Amino acid sequence: MDTRLFGLFGADITVGAILIPVFAGVIGYGTNWVAIKMMFLPIDFWGVKMPFTLKGIPVIGWQGIIPSKAAKMGSITVDTGLSKLGTMSEFYQALEPEVLAAHIVKSSRDEMHQLIDDIIQEEYPDLWRQLPGPVKQAVHQRIESEMPDIIKQVMNEIGDHIDRLVDLKLMVIRFLEANPRLINQIFLEVGAKEFRFVINSGAWLGFLLGFGPMAVYLFTGVPDLIAVPVGAALVGYLTNWIALKVIFEPLDPKKIGPFTFFGIFLKRQAEVSIVFSNIIAQKVLTMNNIVRTMFNGPDGDRTQRLIADSLRPVVERNVGVARPLVRVAAGTSYDSIQENIAAGAVGTTVEALTDESFVTERQQKLSDLMASRMRVLPSREFAAMLRSAFEQDEWILIAVGAFLGFAAGVVQVFVTLGGG
Repeated sequence: MDTRLFGLFGADITVGAILIPVFAGVIGYGTNWVAIKMMFLPIDFWGVKMPFTLKGIPVIGWQGIIPSKAAKMGSITVDTGLSKLGTMSEFYQALEPEVLAAHIVKSSRDEMHQLIDDIIQEEYPDLWRQLPGPVKQAVHQRIESEMPDIIKQVMNEIGDHIDRLVDLKLMVIRFLEANPRLINQIFLEVGAKEFRFVINSGAWLGFLLGFGPMAVYLFTGVPDLIAVPVGAALVGYLTNWIALKVIFEPLDPKKIGPFTFFGIFLKRQAEVSIVFSNIIAQKVLTMNNIVRTMFNGPDGDRTQRLIADSLRPVVERNVGVARPLVRVAAGTSYDSIQENIAAGAVGTTVEALTDESFVTERQQKLSDLMASRMRVLPSREFAAMLRSAFEQDEWILIAVGAFLGFAAGVVQVFVTLGGG
């Protein structure tokens, strides 16, 4: 495609030369698209794992930057996001412990009745059958009458100790590490418009920057196989670099003449606050995850002990109605009966708190709290939520753009410039 169209400043303008900026636009779009895809895909490592890497880059194969560092990304999510929005105690209060307590009482009344029956029969099969009906009824009535107060007390006790019972950072890290698709979802949805901008801007930035290689090709004696590929590499490098810059900078609005410049991501703070908070509240900081961490995490024993200690007095008082008969019939197993009733109540509490149909509204309360606080974060702290996810590795994205640009430039020399 070296057909001469016209002359300009002593240079022959050919079809191939005119296609250099067009090709540069294609290169800019393509390299930016590949760079964004490489951030998130594949989710699982593809290739051959070697015992070494080159500055953290796999030698044979690839895994998306975000999912490959799921634990680190979980830590970043807490450090740059959640920790700025509140403590575990504040998040717990947003779930409204009083409402949780009322739900537990409502949903566990029948279970507590059955629990008393099952445990005493298990410890001493003949005991409960031998007790007079009025005595059984008295036990149940007393438990039912005290349940609202005791469960409220338990939920308050949990609230007072929640920061020690649940390590927020550890919980989030472990959950996201086990769910790399979710960490992808967080960053993809939070930065959806910014990532589209990076890709689309590659086309027009590439086109504009492509006039540089075109000028070098036309007006210097640099060989085509050097001028065009090197120029294309610069296009691939600069389109990524410029796009990343304008997303996050300037941090504060700057007015130059009639124009006001402000980081693209920062303009969307109110919108992003809702997106981020909904994902975290509905998928990560859920009641189910909190409860599972409280009871099965590193401090699970402390949680169960706290609840059992809170319940033990009410068990003592209520089963105490039948204590003379229980003591005579069960002997030393009375203490075991008490412990098992308290432990069973723990299980009932867990089941009630993980009822999805109930906790949905509570999660929305939590989301609203986080969104309201995120909307007023300083620009620098807000920008860090997305920027810090790939800041250390953005050189890889820029380098990939340069490498792919160079390769595309070589192709262009042979396809549109006749092999230079």
